[in-house]
Amino acid sequence: MKDLVGKKGVQLNGFLGIYLLAVFMIWIKTYITQLTQFDLSVEGMLQHFLLLINPLGSALLFLSVAFLFRGKRKMSILIVVYTLMTILLYSNVVYYRFFSDFITLPTIYQPQNFGDLTGSVRALIRPLDLLYFIDIALLIYLRIAKKEQFKQVKTGFKMPVIAVALALMVSSMNLLLAEKDRPDLLVRGFDRSYIVKYLGMYNYAIYDTVKTAEASSERALADSSDITEIINYTKSNYAEPNPEYFGLAKDMNVIYLHLESMQTFLIDYELNGQQVTPFLNSLAKNENTMFFDNFYHQTAQGKTSDAEFMLENSLYGLPQGSAFITKGQNKYQAAPTILKDYGYTSAVFHGNSGTFWNRNIIYDQFGYDEFFSADSYDTSDPKNMAEYGLLDKPFFEQSQSLLETLPQPFYTKFITVAHHFPFKMDQDLVTIDKATTGDTSVDNYFQTARYADEAIEEFFTYLKESGLYDNTMIVMYGDHYGISDNHNRAMSEIIGEEVTPVVNADLQRVPLLIHVPGMEGGINHTYAGQMDLLPTVLHLLGVETQNNIHFGSDILSADHSEVIPFRNGNFVSPTIYSLDGKFYDRKTGLELDPSQYEQAEKLHAMVQEKLNYSDKVVNGDLLRFYSKDGKVLSE
Repeated sequence: MKDLVGKKGVQLNGFLGIYLLAVFMIWIKTYITQLTQFDLSVEGMLQHFLLLINPLGSALLFLSVAFLFRGKRKMSILIVVYTLMTILLYSNVVYYRFFSDFITLPTIYQPQNFGDLTGSVRALIRPLDLLYFIDIALLIYLRIAKKEQFKQVKTGFKMPVIAVALALMVSSMNLLLAEKDRPDLLVRGFDRSYIVKYLGMYNYAIYDTVKTAEASSERALADSSDITEIINYTKSNYAEPNPEYFGLAKDMNVIYLHLESMQTFLIDYELNGQQVTPFLNSLAKNENTMFFDNFYHQTAQGKTSDAEFMLENSLYGLPQGSAFITKGQNKYQAAPTILKDYGYTSAVFHGNSGTFWNRNIIYDQFGYDEFFSADSYDTSDPKNMAEYGLLDKPFFEQSQSLLETLPQPFYTKFITVAHHFPFKMDQDLVTIDKATTGDTSVDNYFQTARYADEAIEEFFTYLKESGLYDNTMIVMYGDHYGISDNHNRAMSEIIGEEVTPVVNADLQRVPLLIHVPGMEGGINHTYAGQMDLLPTVLHLLGVETQNNIHFGSDILSADHSEVIPFRNGNFVSPTIYSLDGKFYDRKTGLELDPSQYEQAEKLHAMVQEKLNYSDKVVNGDLLRFYSKDGKVLSE
């Protein structure tokens, strides 16, 4: 350190001074970002203190890498590390604006999707975001202005050792205080927002990398003995089919309509005196349609792909990333494979690229016979195109001839795209005015919802005219929320009440409508989730599921569990909601008194057990050890 110390002490105008300046800038920038851009529910002085100090240890540690290099390379490495930390921070800001979540390592495995997301990303970027990168320009200026000064600078080993020691001291204090406020923070599967709140954005990235590596190693270490415990669990939680409904749709065709970003509050909702979804409203009252008004999406980072994954397999999506991407080569016992033994042909219809969400790979693993992607449609007219593929009306129209090529009975899924964030629509195609909250996403949401509703009505008209309607079970489901909780101010104006934690949980309800010719319809208030679709549909078709590894249960069964887990460990039920570490009374919306925690904690433990077992199946690829007739296999 001799060359850093002069007659007046430490030369803070040299590299050490710039290092400390860089630490200070990334520290304060990260703290302000975590405080203002993420909804972390920071409460009390201790949590505010942790939010303040948690970027400091990371900044000291990561930027100290520059000390390992000599001369002017020190400054170059400092700028590179600083820039990477800024990119990580800013990327999470943009990601959070729509998903209300943080980037995980597996989401970076999805570059093939990015080309189709340019419109959404543009809508999330704001002019003031340039402020995130101004400090990098300052460091570059200092690198150029002081390049001669850095040529001869040598710091030896003391300075990096001191920097790392200080970083570890700050980080250790951070972790100890975090554990005091939230015991077992790193082992109990809390929401990602907890990790960011207590440990900071950069430590979260390390945590996520470790968890991803652990999940990746599970398959290599798994063997056939691991499936036995899973079999016992699913059999003990099996819900016997309701004899009134079992086989009611036997030998009928199956059509799934994937309702992109459709939320249940839209059903019967009126905007400026007009019904937003008049056709879906009429279906909800149809004599042969059952409408489930307490049906929740259970997706995580995989969003649409998570919804598909659950309805095909009755397995949960992954806590990080998308199983469609990272587990695309796994062995599955999905609906198309099961129904093949009952004479069903299977197909997916989607007017977007076949590589999006890795569908062209994983659909083969599910057992689909056909995948009609963008190559099967005329996408030459720009007026017919949305940002994610073919608009719904031309999509359904062009799908008709493709559907008619399939032998009956068939099992099919139609994936719509028009009602997708940022909910932009050519104003020549709209038939309802925008809302007027001042929030662009919320205001646009109703126009694309109306368009999707009209497209579905046109498809139903075709089904009736073709004769398919009378011999087809039609299942319509919302895949995930359209309006995230970043828009709660506008949503409170739309629904006419404050968006409390319980109200926000109820906004995660998505439509489920099951239409079966001859079935007695009506509104069903049973609590259910996307995990429950597969056993429900199979039982309606008269297919027994007792030997299947399913983590959902038949919604129409008297044994159906009404505790609905979310991927982050939260849950809802008819009496208790568990949301972000707190328990609420469903009816009053108020937090439970601690004296009432015993039942809530039992339910929470049950939810964690179910999620953990499902993750073992997916991460370990355990279905390769299990035959469709219920026998354990050796690899």
